[in-house]
Amino acid sequence: MLLTPHLGASTEEAQVNVAIDVAEQIRDVLLGLPARSAVNIPGLRPDLLEQLRPYLQLAETLGNLVAQLAGGRLEALNVRLQGELATNQSQPIVVAALKGLLSHALQERVNYVNASLEAKERGIRVIETRDASIKDYTGSLHLSAIGSLGEHSVAGALLGDSEIRITSVDDFPVNVPPNRYMLFTMHRDMPGIIGKIGSLLGSFNVNIASMQVGRKIVRGDAVMVLSIDDPLPEGILDEILKVAGIRDAYTVTL
Repeated sequence: MLLTPHLGASTEEAQVNVAIDVAEQIRDVLLGLPARSAVNIPGLRPDLLEQLRPYLQLAETLGNLVAQLAGGRLEALNVRLQGELATNQSQPIVVAALKGLLSHALQERVNYVNASLEAKERGIRVIETRDASIKDYTGSLHLSAIGSLGEHSVAGALLGDSEIRITSVDDFPVNVPPNRYMLFTMHRDMPGIIGKIGSLLGSFNVNIASMQVGRKIVRGDAVMVLSIDDPLPEGILDEILKVAGIRDAYTVTL
C-alpha cells in the first residue's frame, strides 16, 4: 500500500505552472500541433484520457456526492485507488475528485485546471492511498471527506466499460447507479421503517425511482439509498428525521 500526501507547490507557483501550461497549449494549437491535454487537465495525453475518461467521471461523481453528505466546511479528502486503478496514473483521478468535491459550492467556477488550487486555497488536505490487492472490481475508488460536521465516505466502481455504480456509503455495502436526485438515510434496521419513508414521500407527491438498503448485521445500523424523480419539497427532510429509527437524512443533487 502506498500513501502519498499531496503537499503541492505554493499558491503562486501553482498559478504560474498553470499559466505556463495553458500558454504552451495555446501555442501548440496555433502552430497546428495536436493538443497535449484534454478536458483541461494539464499534461494529460489524449490516449491516456480515453483510458481514464470513465474513471474521471466516476471520481467527479463520487466527489460531488461525498461533499454533500459531509456538508459544512471541508477540511480533508482521502482518495484511495483500489485494484487495477491503483496501477494507473493517479493525478487526473485526484483532480477529478476535487472538481466534484468543490462543484456543489463553486459550480462553474471550478474546473480541471483550477480544482487543486481551489482546494489548496480552502485548506483542504488531500491524501492519496493505493491498494492494488483489492480485487472486488477491476478498479474501484474510495473517497472519504472530513469536514466541520464530521466524516463521510463513499466508494464506487465501473460496471462494464463506463456504467457507474455507487458500491458503499459510510462503509455500508450498496450497488446503485447515481441519479440526479437522491435521498440517503442513516437508520436502525427495523420492521416498518422502509414503509414509513415510502408513505411519507408519497404524501408529498414524491415518486421513488429505486430504493436499496445496505446493512452489515440484521437489525443493526443501515443506510437507505433512494433515487427520486424530483427534488424533495420544502420541509419533508424535517418530517423524515422525525420517523422513529431515522438517525440522519441527506438530500443529494448530482
